[in-house]
Amino acid sequence: MTVTLETAPAPAAMRAPALPSLLATAYNRLDKMCEALSVRVLEPGSAAPSNSPQQAYRTVGLTESQAGVEAFVEAEKARILDGYDHTAPRHVAASRALHDYAWSVGLLMSGVWYLERRVPRIAPEDIRVDLASGTYELRPGSLLTCLPDDPAALLTGTRTVARHEALSAELRSAVADHMGPVLDALGPYVRRGSRALWGMVSDDLVSGIWYLGRMLGEEATAVRAASEVLPGARAPFPGGADFRTLRTSDGREHPTRTRMGCCLYYTIRPAEACSTCPRTCDAERLRRLEG
Repeated sequence: MTVTLETAPAPAAMRAPALPSLLATAYNRLDKMCEALSVRVLEPGSAAPSNSPQQAYRTVGLTESQAGVEAFVEAEKARILDGYDHTAPRHVAASRALHDYAWSVGLLMSGVWYLERRVPRIAPEDIRVDLASGTYELRPGSLLTCLPDDPAALLTGTRTVARHEALSAELRSAVADHMGPVLDALGPYVRRGSRALWGMVSDDLVSGIWYLGRMLGEEATAVRAASEVLPGARAPFPGGADFRTLRTSDGREHPTRTRMGCCLYYTIRPAEACSTCPRTCDAERLRRLEG
């Protein structure tokens, strides 16, 4: 007699895609949406490439060694020379490199929050920088925070919070936990104090969300979202998004804000300071908008 055994259906958590694969899809989506973001997402489960002692640095992790940090700063200095025909002092190159890093890593986390209302955790060791191109190599992690009704709540490595406000707090925490060790490593090269360094991280967190909204044609929504993440000073972030509006002669209102810190781009192109730079007055901002 043949006996047929009926197999019970797998639990939902087992049928769902693994968390790193889910995050890889989200990161690749962001990379396609955002021209200014340059990230290479590694296959889930693969090890991040490393350098052997016999070869020059190709990629670096910023919390691995002082030599890696120095290679990171020197690579940025070389890119500034190549792109602008300008020899930047080391602290300027370090500031520019840190600005790009904080903006990119912040956007990878805040972008998932903005698009999917999920907050991934990216550890410093999950990110390496390709020194030749400046591209970020990202190994998707396995930690995520979401709301209770999110299907991702079934996945191993996910925790839930009850409200959107708590999810915004989790985004701040995720960015702060990543950037703390990075600021410790790069701070001596940037030559600025803790408040100024965290001011830069605050600016880049807000700026990334704002940029993503513009890419999607929903700037007003993104401004509100960035203000939700940083409604004011929240340790270690020294200030809030603090958007305001400027009105051009056609009656249109344009959001703007003034950065808490400075990426030092004005030292490379003095006549082209960023539109949100503390050195750029509202009259100049309006002139550019009218442009």
